[in-house]
Amino acid sequence: MNIEDQRPKTQHRNKIDWQNVSRVLVIRLRSIGDTVLSTPSLIALRRFLPDAQIDILLEDWVAPLLTEFDAVDNVLPIGKKPLDRLGTARRLRRSRYDVVFNLHGGTTSTMLTRATGARHRIGYADYQYSSLYNHLLSSSTDFWNLEKTHSAEQQLALLGFVGVPVVDRPRSRLTVSENARSSLSKKFQSEKPYALIHPSSLFHTKEWPVENFAEVVDHLAKNGVESIAVASKPEREVLEKLAASVNSPITIKDDLTLPEITALASKAHVFIGNDSGIAHIAAAVNTPTVVIFGSSNRDHWRPWTDAPNEIVFNPFECQPCPGYECKVYGEPRCILTVSSGQVITAIDRVLAPKVKGEPEPAF
Repeated sequence: MNIEDQRPKTQHRNKIDWQNVSRVLVIRLRSIGDTVLSTPSLIALRRFLPDAQIDILLEDWVAPLLTEFDAVDNVLPIGKKPLDRLGTARRLRRSRYDVVFNLHGGTTSTMLTRATGARHRIGYADYQYSSLYNHLLSSSTDFWNLEKTHSAEQQLALLGFVGVPVVDRPRSRLTVSENARSSLSKKFQSEKPYALIHPSSLFHTKEWPVENFAEVVDHLAKNGVESIAVASKPEREVLEKLAASVNSPITIKDDLTLPEITALASKAHVFIGNDSGIAHIAAAVNTPTVVIFGSSNRDHWRPWTDAPNEIVFNPFECQPCPGYECKVYGEPRCILTVSSGQVITAIDRVLAPKVKGEPEPAF
């Protein structure tokens, strides 16, 4: 047994004197959803430390999501090239942070946490190289005294562990910038209520069939709601297949920035899509959401919002799984067996509380 195995699972090596904390760094690398679900922690930190400098380190491609977020002072982007990461590490060291929260836990984020030289470095006991931290929490389930926790709760637990008030579990939130609204309006206009559709996914075990999305689009059109489908440029084929499958008008866009997608989602009548980062963007701007789940962990990744929302799924004993392939059935029955009727019923339920009347301008 090595030394790490013998260390206590939860520990504080030195107490944080929050009255003397002036600079805090939050590290949250990886995806869109991870970034959006870090906002409850940022909200809790800003509420607790209204006068402190609070910065967040994000991967450069996703950083624009939080550039105008009011709970942070600086969004620090980091690229993937080794020289870029080395330069970032040096800049972090010069910033002289008092406290660093690593909400990610991978090797790169751990090394960057240590590179800051911060007196207080907070993470989970199961992180790799956990000896580089001096505040270690055993698990989010231990903190919340729950069997299962959401990603947002997992991140909030690290804050609560060192004294930041988090008991109210803030919901995810994004800021819609005027620049994004303006640039979006130049790309297209919509005067009618519209649904935001996201039919693509990183894994086929999380991707609902396009033909089913087409049935949903036609159902919405019959009820006076247009559809706008978005995806990235490499996913253009999915959008074109959807457009060819519907019997009603649909707008497809593969050239929107993340701030523009945020602005688009904020005015949508409803969001319908696979479990993805775009679903979390919609939830964070309080848009009613319907998210179709396949292989992924519903307890961990469901929308973190007080807006009307539903997740649609069929339970299988093999859920959740890593999602790279279906090793049990050879095809992802978890997502393929979800019917368009199930999703349409969920849409009707989340839209039921909305007051009927004149639609507001989209942008």
